[in-house]
Parts: sequence; structure tokens; C-alpha cells
Amino acid sequence: MPTAELPAVPGVLSARDCRLTAETIAATQESDGALPWFTGGHTDPWDHIENAMALTVGGLWDQARDAYRWSAKTQRSDGSWPMQFRAGVIENADSDTNFCAYIATGMLHFLTSTGDSEFAREMWPTVRAATDFVLSLQQGRFGEIHWSLGAEGSSGEALLTGCSSIFHSLRCALALAEQMDDPQPSWEVAALRLGHALRDHPEAFLDKSRYSMDWYYPILGGAIRGRRGYDRITSRWPDFVIPTLGIRCVSDQPWVTGAETCELVLALDALGDQRRARQLFINMQHLRDPDGSYWTGLVFTDGKRWPEERTTWTGGAMLLAADALSRSTPGNGIFRDLLPGVRNSGCCCECAAGLYPGPS
Repeated sequence: MPTAELPAVPGVLSARDCRLTAETIAATQESDGALPWFTGGHTDPWDHIENAMALTVGGLWDQARDAYRWSAKTQRSDGSWPMQFRAGVIENADSDTNFCAYIATGMLHFLTSTGDSEFAREMWPTVRAATDFVLSLQQGRFGEIHWSLGAEGSSGEALLTGCSSIFHSLRCALALAEQMDDPQPSWEVAALRLGHALRDHPEAFLDKSRYSMDWYYPILGGAIRGRRGYDRITSRWPDFVIPTLGIRCVSDQPWVTGAETCELVLALDALGDQRRARQLFINMQHLRDPDGSYWTGLVFTDGKRWPEERTTWTGGAMLLAADALSRSTPGNGIFRDLLPGVRNSGCCCECAAGLYPGPS
């Protein structure tokens, strides 16, 4: 099993700086393995996994295993998780499909980073059940996936950002299935349908175009790459990018956020645009606290940090971006590398029933 190699971005952050950030995330970990937003805050299944990935990048592999085992312990019999916990108590029992899918991304990242195939096999039933749950909510003409399931049933709506993240998680699940010698051909069909929707049918999703995540997530998730990806980034760069500070969370609000900035860094890195990726990474460092944690965002019209929280997942996104830029750990390409389930064929909806079979 390899030993941890910590990322460092020359002229920006040292390996020790990155380790400090990982340690601030680990310091919030609860006794059952949960990784909340901050000490005393709530835990959601997606940001919990993002933090586990950051612990892996930071060389804190035992703490990362504890986090993944928390996911296994708290998974429900249908493969889902509640949206929100606090100190071990469920605060929101509904399920978010994107939250549930992300375990596949985390586990492929952990396996690639550490080589710990024994742990990956331990976690494989959790990943498989979660993926099956998510795909039970794949609906619609184009293969979009409803974003939530509650006591009254499915939301009946799909989100572009969430489905882009699910698409990436499906690719990771397919790669894990291959590693586990447990092929899942139905997952590949599902990924093809979802990728088709993301590339060619924006009408399948609720309009959230005010949010920067809807701008870059189809690239980050791998559904759109190449020239089309560059054109997408160029088209709204002035709407979201604030020079020297990072990117807006919402196009019409004077608020830059560290996590979204680092996710755009990852998307640009996936496009091969390291120059702009590195500059954005530098720009968001004004959110770094001396202890290595990161403030969530800044209202740039009055220079005030808001909310007044140092969120674990902001530091987590920073560590993943640092690793991608520096090519340090074996898992640094988790958002860059194209994996199974990616085909960038053109739309052909008249024959979609044959190419992308789904529920009638």
C-alpha cells in the first residue's frame, strides 16, 4: 500500500499548509465517524464524502475510513441516506439522489489513492445499494434523475448540477464495479441516458442558471468536455468571475465562495486550462484562516465574510483542487479522467427509445 504524498502548490501552499487544512477537518469528526459542516453543525451525506476525500488527500487515511464506515452504518435498507443529521440524530429524513450517489466517487478516490482493495470490497455493497437507489429515480424522456424522494414520493424534478454530479458518480461506480469484478451493464445504460440529457436537453432540468454550479458542473462531472466545455466556460465567465477574489455563488449577488471557486478550478483543470485554474486557486486564498481552515465566502461589496462559518467542505474542495493542480496523490485525476459510461455522441431523440431505453 502506498504512503501518503501530500499536495503542494508552489508559491501558494506548502505540503504542511495542506496537512493543516486536513487536520482542521479531522478535528470536527464526531465519535461515530461523521464529518459535519463545522463542530456542532449538521452532517449531510454529500459534504461528508467530500470531507472524507479531503482527509484521504491529507494523508489521514484512518479518519477517512471511519468516515466511510459511518456512511455504511447509516445507510438505509433501500440504499439511501437521510439528507441531514446532527449529532447522530436525523433532522431531515428525505433523500437527495446526488447526496446518495457521491459515495461511489469517494470510494473510487480512496481506492485509487491508497490501493486498499480490501476496504473497497468492504464498502462495495454500500456503493452498489446506493447506486441502485439513485437509478430507481431515473425518469423522464431524456434520462434525467429526480433530485429527491420523501414520504410523499419523488420530487418529480431534476437539477442540472445534481445530475451532473450523479453522472460523475455513475462513472466512478462503473469503474469500481470493474475493479470488484461485479459488472453492472444497466448502470452503463443509465449513464448514457443521463449524459445525453446533460449534453443535449437543458429543458429536462429546472432553471437554476443564476447559480455558478449550473455553469461549470456539466464539465466537472464529465458530461461536457473539449471545445464545447471551453465555450461553455467562456460564455458566462464575466457573469461569475470576480478578479482577485474567486467566483460568485449566484450571478446577481456580490458574494464569492471558496468551494465553488475550487470546483471551477477542478473543472478548468479537467479542460486542460491550468493557467486560469491556478490563478483562481490563488485568488480564493484570502478565505484561509491562520489555522488552515477556510471561511465559506466573502461579500465583496462590504468586505465581510459571510456566513461567519469556516466550513469543512470549503477546506475539502481546496484540498481536492490543490491535489489536482499539483498532480500529487494517485487520486488527483478523480475529476479529470474520463471513466466508463462516457460517450459524446450527438442527440438523436427519434431513436432514443432504442439507444437510451428507460421507463415507459
